[in-house]
Amino acid sequence: MNRVRTIREEAGVTQAALRRALGWNQSRLANYESGLRLPGLNEAREIVGALNSLGVKCDLDDAFPPAKSAA
Repeated sequence: MNRVRTIREEAGVTQAALRRALGWNQSRLANYESGLRLPGLNEAREIVGALNSLGVKCDLDDAFPPAKSAA
């Protein structure tokens, strides 16, 4: 589960603005935000970089929290 949509919405950034910053089409970003597709590490870094370029202060662990271990 990622927090991209939550972070984006809390910062007042539209999906259209984020997808333009990424140079992606809307469906690709929507699929990542909804969890239908899982971004690879490079895509996750691109998303965080684009959010930061739009004034959102977040890092990789904020947007893509590490899985909790079942220890």
